[in-house]
Amino acid sequence: MALKNLVQKLTRSVEDLDREDLVRFCDAQGFAPLDGIAERSRVATGGEVSSCRIVPRAGADALEVTFTDGRGFATAVFLGRRKIAGLHPGKRIAVEGVVASNGRQRILYNPAWSFVG
Repeated sequence: MALKNLVQKLTRSVEDLDREDLVRFCDAQGFAPLDGIAERSRVATGGEVSSCRIVPRAGADALEVTFTDGRGFATAVFLGRRKIAGLHPGKRIAVEGVVASNGRQRILYNPAWSFVG
């Protein structure tokens, strides 16, 4: 049995191992899982930033930060911002706000946020 577990651990992809590590980290922080958050609810969640992009919204720029907790994705939209110092892919963040949705995409507009771990 122990040999079987060792073989499984050694043959898993790096992406799977990274995802499991991120899930454990988010659970330890007490973040709400992104695959289970409901629209129009206030949540405290977070994860690892996967992308940052500037998108024009209603005539003004907005910074869209997509992050994952290993189970799902969400996008934090910072209206009127072009960048946030130190915020880039790979950083881990905590966000708190009200969830909106655009189809299947979960969006938090101008959430409170901070860097974690």
